Amino acid sequence: MPSRAFRPGPVGPAPGALLLCRSEPGSVAPAAQLLRERMVLAPSGAEWSVLVPEGRPWLHGEEPVDRVLTGWATALAVAAPWPVLALWWDADHAGYILASGFRRPVGYVWLANGTPAGEDEAMGTFAARLGLDPVLDLQSLERLTRPDPDADARARLRGLLAVLTRVGVDLPAGLAPGEPAGRLRELARARPDALPIEPGGRRDIVRAGLDVVEDSPLGPWLPRTGSPGSRALALAQVAVGLPLAAWGVRRHSGGWITAGALLVAHGALGLTYGLAVPRD
Repeated sequence: MPSRAFRPGPVGPAPGALLLCRSEPGSVAPAAQLLRERMVLAPSGAEWSVLVPEGRPWLHGEEPVDRVLTGWATALAVAAPWPVLALWWDADHAGYILASGFRRPVGYVWLANGTPAGEDEAMGTFAARLGLDPVLDLQSLERLTRPDPDADARARLRGLLAVLTRVGVDLPAGLAPGEPAGRLRELARARPDALPIEPGGRRDIVRAGLDVVEDSPLGPWLPRTGSPGSRALALAQVAVGLPLAAWGVRRHSGGWITAGALLVAHGALGLTYGLAVPRD
C-alpha cells in the first residue's frame, strides 16, 4: 500500500466511505452482517450493491478511515465470492482499496488537492481484477495518476467511478465521494429499496456465516461427508486467521482484527459443520 508519511493541513471533507460489492443486495446482506457495524445496503447498478457505513470507528475512535476500510473490504472479500471496492476520504487524503478473495488488496491514494500519492502499477492490477478494458479503460485510469491542477481528491474519485460505469457501477443519487458519513446514510436510508444492516447477536452472526459460506465456492467443500480436503481448507482458514487477528491487535486495527476473526470463524464453522448437519 502507498506511504502516507506526508500530511498537509486539514483542507478536505470530513471522513467518509462507501463499500461497493459486485453482487446483488440479497447476497451482500449476510456477509455485511458479519462486520457487526450499522450500515445501509442499496443496489448500485447492474450486479452491484453499495454499503453505506455509520462510521463509528473513525468518527468516534482513533483509527483512520482508510485502515478501517482495508480491513472491512478484506473481510468481506474472503467471506464471499465477489470483489469489494472501498472508496474513502478524509481531510487530507482520498483513495480506494480493492479486495478480492485471498489476494493482497490493491489501492491508490490522492492528497486532498488531487496530487497522486500511489503506485502507478496499482491501476493496472485494479483494471485486470475488475475485468476492465486493458487499453481504453486503463488509459482513463492512468490519467488519474498524472498531475492535474484542476482536479482535487474528490474529482479523482468521481473520475474513478466514471470508469467503473463500464462494468455496471451506478451509485444512487446523492451518494457522492466527499460527502459526510451522516449525510450519506440519510440519503441511503431514504431510498425505498434500502436495507438496514444491524449488528446481530452471536446466533445471527453464526447463521449469517453459514449462509455466506454455503453460497460461496467454498460451499461444496464444507465437511458434510468429512472429506480430507474440506478439513484441510477449514484448518488453513484458522491458520491464516489467527496470525492476522494477532497482527491487528498489535497494530490496534479493528479492521484487521475483524478480517482475522472472520477467517477463524469460517474455519471453525467448517470444522464443526459435519457434526451439526446430518451426512448424506
